Amino acid sequence: MNTIGNRLQLILATIQSIKTNQQSPQRVQVLAVSKTQPASVIREAFKVGIHLFGENYLQEALEKQSQLTDLAIEWHFIGPIQSNKTQAIAQNFSWVHSLDRLKIAQRLNDARPKDLDPINICIQLNVDSEESKGGVSIHEVESLAAAISTMPHLKLRGLMAIPEPSTNVDKQRMQFKKVRGCYDNLLAKGYALDTLSIGMSEDYPIAIEQGATIVRIGSALFGARQPKPSAG
Repeated sequence: MNTIGNRLQLILATIQSIKTNQQSPQRVQVLAVSKTQPASVIREAFKVGIHLFGENYLQEALEKQSQLTDLAIEWHFIGPIQSNKTQAIAQNFSWVHSLDRLKIAQRLNDARPKDLDPINICIQLNVDSEESKGGVSIHEVESLAAAISTMPHLKLRGLMAIPEPSTNVDKQRMQFKKVRGCYDNLLAKGYALDTLSIGMSEDYPIAIEQGATIVRIGSALFGARQPKPSAG
């Protein structure tokens, strides 16, 4: 039976194999992309060892969080952020991977409860300048990083990217190299980064080869994606 536990073991074995072959020292964490998955499935995934869950749709996420308060889940927001949802995101998530605007950064910073640790932030990079996709350009990322670094309730951790889908391994590698190059440039300029959130079910092996520290895994872990709920 192809359970979440079995799929997770296969993913972890693949990650270890890539790290060994590449002699990669970085720690790689699996972030379960649990959008459209019910709370019962998240509970099952937690039981087999997954503690990081990524959600795209705020209302759906809040409903699941209310059903899973007994679990020590680390919640990551990975979807597009609307201004009117920043307060709820700031109050209910430990990480935001999809920050790409100064206005949103300021609103998250201002809305973060003072008794909580700063929100861990990844700036979303638009590697291919796709108009339909969020993210800042490589040329804009440093100015946003500088602004975030001045905000006391945000902690800049690294970069996130969702490259244009491709089955061409060479293209995947080239896209992830662009993200890694931007990351290395920020490191060289003194930013204390430690997170590259790149790679999904279809391309995470290549992402790890290029230095991914978080891979966002949905269908490879949960199976075929369920339809999106109407609430968003």
